[in-house]
Amino acid sequence: MASLISEFGYWVTSIAIISSVFCAGAWGQPSEKTSAFFIFGDSTVDPGNNNYINTIPENRADYKPYGQNGFFDHPTGRFCEGRIIVDFIAEYANLPLIPPFFQPSADFINGVNFASGGAGILSETNQGLVIDLQTQLKNFEEVQKSLTEKLGDEEAKELMSEAVYFISIGSNDYMGGYLGSPKMRELYHPEAYVGMVIGNLTQAIQVLYEKGGRKFGFLSLSPLGCLPALRALNPKASEGGCLEEACALALAHNNALSAVLRSLEHTMKGFMYSKSNFYNWLNDRINNPSKYDFKDGVNACCGAGPYGGVFSCGGTKKVTEYQLCENPHEYIWWDSFHPTERIHEQFAKALWDGPPFSVGPYNLQELFWSKEKKRMTIADIVDDPDNPIAG
Repeated sequence: MASLISEFGYWVTSIAIISSVFCAGAWGQPSEKTSAFFIFGDSTVDPGNNNYINTIPENRADYKPYGQNGFFDHPTGRFCEGRIIVDFIAEYANLPLIPPFFQPSADFINGVNFASGGAGILSETNQGLVIDLQTQLKNFEEVQKSLTEKLGDEEAKELMSEAVYFISIGSNDYMGGYLGSPKMRELYHPEAYVGMVIGNLTQAIQVLYEKGGRKFGFLSLSPLGCLPALRALNPKASEGGCLEEACALALAHNNALSAVLRSLEHTMKGFMYSKSNFYNWLNDRINNPSKYDFKDGVNACCGAGPYGGVFSCGGTKKVTEYQLCENPHEYIWWDSFHPTERIHEQFAKALWDGPPFSVGPYNLQELFWSKEKKRMTIADIVDDPDNPIAG
């Protein structure tokens, strides 16, 4: 009996130590130096690149009430009343705000944001009015050359290989590039169009991999048909329904991207990625706002018309009249297309340290700190001779 009690005590101690290791994070504490952060995408992650290009008012956010919530206290070009998802991720990674590529005299040593509001994966999407993904990749080449000249070839290569590459793009290819284009709808069935978009995105990932990128984060598409702008276009808008055709395209895109990433993980050595189900995550908040301490999951805080779906926020577009809510933090949607800062913050947190069943196969914290300490398994801990439970 004494032997059994002793053995039981050993395993209780062992389990407690293992639990404490994993609860604290088996990656250990990060050092002061963290991975660089390179961002590609559309208005979901644009920090103000469109401030520097010739485009239409719909593709800009450098006017009030954007940026009004006090953190910036002025419009920055972000399509939000405050910070966006990549601002929070940078904070969690102990990085400063990542500058837009076109910001004069910006220091790119910690990373660069190439995103452009209205941009698509396909060059045809809003062509001539945005910085499309292919152009963003060319801009990345310029930064890579600049960093090589500044740091030397070896150090620059190390920076590129340890950096995290975050990609958030695709919505505009479906909303404007397909649903808003009779020509594209005539040329392509939805399945073929999704295949073309995903094919071009896969090529972009491969280009970044060939240039040294190994660690990637992806923001999957939201339930596009539930955006206030598209909800208002629904023939059954009076009943409050989402535009199902747009939602179906987003789901098809997300499923295809998941399959591609699983394939790349097996074919490209060292390829690591983080992806979560933003579609279901956001859909749950849209349908159950009070569950997450929101008051409105349907209407835009800033806009006009049904659901605030007329994209008039700021009064700079064709429709100049707009309404502005008093408490944006109570809303899911800031304007007709974009979520509030609070949604950006919550999802950034989910991506940063979400568990494997919601974010995978890695979360962003693991990607940023992966150089510091490889992920430990229970077997690693038990077999470690320096560990008190090693046997």
